[in-house]
Amino acid sequence: MHTATLRLSVLLFLLATTAQGSFAKDVKRLEIGSSCPELSLPGVDDRIHKLSDFADAKLLVVVFTCNHCPTAQAYEERVIKLDADYRSRGVRLIAISPNDPQAVRLDELGYTDVGDTLEDMKYHANRVGFKFPYLYDGETQRVSTGFGVLATPHVFIFDQQRKLRYNGRIDDEEMKAPQSHDARNAIEQLLAGNAVSVETTRVFGCSTKWAEKRKSAKQSLANWDAEPVELKQIEAGPLKSLVANKTENYRLVNLWSFTCVPCIAEQPKFVTINRMYRKRHFEFITIVTDDVDRSDVALKALKRNKVACRNLVFAGGNRDELAEIVDRAWQGPLPYTILIAPGGKIVKRWSDEIDAQEVKTTLADALGRTYASRK
Repeated sequence: MHTATLRLSVLLFLLATTAQGSFAKDVKRLEIGSSCPELSLPGVDDRIHKLSDFADAKLLVVVFTCNHCPTAQAYEERVIKLDADYRSRGVRLIAISPNDPQAVRLDELGYTDVGDTLEDMKYHANRVGFKFPYLYDGETQRVSTGFGVLATPHVFIFDQQRKLRYNGRIDDEEMKAPQSHDARNAIEQLLAGNAVSVETTRVFGCSTKWAEKRKSAKQSLANWDAEPVELKQIEAGPLKSLVANKTENYRLVNLWSFTCVPCIAEQPKFVTINRMYRKRHFEFITIVTDDVDRSDVALKALKRNKVACRNLVFAGGNRDELAEIVDRAWQGPLPYTILIAPGGKIVKRWSDEIDAQEVKTTLADALGRTYASRK
């Protein structure tokens, strides 16, 4: 390699490393034998939880997890069972979300329907049935920094003197039956009065969303806002093929008009949804029902709301023909939205303005919330 080329390669590497360091945080994992860091955090039960609340527990299991991460969601049932199996034996389990919600990019929410705010945590904990404290550390992240949380999930197990005896994963398999039940093994050994045979393991999952990553999340929004917005004509034949959907993608199709106030008002909701799921097997498509010769007005509305997706205007006939092709169940009022599964079946219809939470829940369930159900 020529000297100039080598120098350029080194420079590019250093620039990349520096750029990455601008939003990454270097933390040190809590060492075995360390005392449990003090905590005073709000929970989904609207209470402030402190370390002293668990003083009577023989063991304290602290699981750092979150709402949005596919790996964290894959382990939720195992965490629930861990708590249920050991609570009667004097073990207390608490879960803590370490993430700064503003540091999570929208496209990192592609496996979920909620973010990592405290309000989202309340909603999620209630529906999945958490019986243990679920605490929020996203505001200051002081507790998470003290523990040295690397990813979600990440488990820390403390003895009765609140000295750390295990630091690592729940088990060794996310998507199939585990072979090494590391956290359970540690609990059993400690309850038996023995030393933990494997004190530290690697962890896997979604990296902690430290506040330093806010810059990256903000930049992603700016990049999406700069994407070109186009409006193209579509004839009857191609539209029939679109609805037949011989692809692997779920297609969310929104019919709208630039004369419809609710249609324009809900476009930002669809923009967020599209940015969340666009990396999955998902497409968002808009079809404006106004005349082709007014396409310029429709395009202005799309550009104003930054609707960068497949935007279409029907050029093959009138609205009745459009309805016959897209969905015969559509009675005509706007806005109107349908979700078309691979193979062409309409699996969900929304008349009038959408409830964004309901749409996201429908999509997350359809696409799958874990890597085991990756779509």
